[in-house]
Amino acid sequence: QREGFSKFNKIYEYDYQMFGQNVTVVMTSVSGHLLAHDFIMPFRKWHSCNPLALFDAEIEKYCPENYLDIKRTLEREIQQCQALVIWTDCDREGENIGFEIIHVCKAVKPNLQVFRARFSEITLHAVRSACENLTQPDQKTSDAVDVRQELDLRIGTCGAHFVSSGAAFTRFQTLRLRKIFPDILADQLISYGSCQFPTLGFVVERFKAIQAFVPEAFYKIKVTHDHEDGSVVFNWKRNRLFNHTACLVLYQMCMEDPVATVVDVVSKPKSKWRPLPLDTVELEKLASRKLKINAKETMTIAEKLYTKGFISYPRTETNIFPKELNLSTLVEQQTQDPNWGEFAQRILDQGGPNPRSGTKSDQAHPPIHPTKYTSNLQGNEQRLYEFIVRHFLACCSQDAKGQETTVEIDIANEQFIAQGLMILARNYLEVYPYDKWSDKVIPLYQKGSRFQPSTVEMVDGETSPPLLLTEADLIALMEKHGIGTDATHAEHIETIKTRMYVGLTADQRFLPGQLGMGLVE
Repeated sequence: QREGFSKFNKIYEYDYQMFGQNVTVVMTSVSGHLLAHDFIMPFRKWHSCNPLALFDAEIEKYCPENYLDIKRTLEREIQQCQALVIWTDCDREGENIGFEIIHVCKAVKPNLQVFRARFSEITLHAVRSACENLTQPDQKTSDAVDVRQELDLRIGTCGAHFVSSGAAFTRFQTLRLRKIFPDILADQLISYGSCQFPTLGFVVERFKAIQAFVPEAFYKIKVTHDHEDGSVVFNWKRNRLFNHTACLVLYQMCMEDPVATVVDVVSKPKSKWRPLPLDTVELEKLASRKLKINAKETMTIAEKLYTKGFISYPRTETNIFPKELNLSTLVEQQTQDPNWGEFAQRILDQGGPNPRSGTKSDQAHPPIHPTKYTSNLQGNEQRLYEFIVRHFLACCSQDAKGQETTVEIDIANEQFIAQGLMILARNYLEVYPYDKWSDKVIPLYQKGSRFQPSTVEMVDGETSPPLLLTEADLIALMEKHGIGTDATHAEHIETIKTRMYVGLTADQRFLPGQLGMGLVE
């Protein structure tokens, strides 16, 4: 190990077998994007031109001052090298960062040979496999990121990794609104983004739906039948009526002869499905719902766990395990844990992992899964790692099995239904406490038998407005409508929070602020 020009990016030198020969490898790192997009100097100052001019202004790529030491390290080290191997993350952003490194190195050595290592986890096997199967960098994937960055610069927000001087709409909107509201918005950046604004729009749309909601009275008939193990509630097959008179007439007919006749008893197997393999969007949603960890923190922790070699690459759209992935070995690693080790061993003893398959594959990375066992984590790192392990084991297990009984009764030609459930095998639920499934005891009813209900009553209620959006709700809407990517959902949500377009209620639901409402309306 030796020092580079940047104290944060060390240099490691070692001998290794590559290209069929013994070679000396010089390994170093960058800290995210090495280069930034911005307008050429005359257009960078906010008051230097009409924002309209930014749509056609010339753009350049440059190295920001705080990354010049990393660039100098690359320029120095590449002089002694015959080839360059890119080991950045295998996604769009990583491919683009790789081409930034190539650009810097080829400026020093134009005829440099360049290779790309492809991997989804930081384990010995994955690293060796990547070394043995080097490919070429993907120019088209990198170009797609350049296009997005230019569009962000010309139209929308500042780029994800650098604060730029651009963003035509952001500049126009900020200057105009500061002029109209100088006291309130004097120092406020009022950004616009093609993903940020729809995200804000979902929050505002839900808030307005709640504001506009007019509750409506409804009426229903409820039947109960007490027995030695408790009370059975029979729900009206009509569910509810919005006409009081109509419901009252039917209720009075029931009360004239309130004897129930059992018209049907159906008992059938019932399954509760084990979870699908974990992709990024599901990880963000489930961590928000089950662990109360927000999407940004979830992804920050997941990146750390990946870098330490404990989990696979956490940015993936895939929920199907590839056939070549040795799941049994991954399950076996978890057998030593005192909490879920016994369950992991049972999976192996009962024929091995049998994962449920989804329908999505990005052809780049497998679903998120543990790659190494550890018991030395603390706080939210430990909670998220445990969740990923338990989810993986649950996915590789069997569906929970039960027997569901449905009883239908008739009172004065009105039908009512009650359901009971007996859980026969908890299976995946034994390792996955984040899902609930409970027995619901119901007595044995015979078809054709009659009984006197304990109560027959007419109850009223009011329709309820929708709830404000949780973070999980918001991510689901973004995914449904194609807003952002699995890698940027958390970032867009964080932006509308930090810009104070939205706030959070005590129960962590999104509430638009005055500025957020004003911008959307």
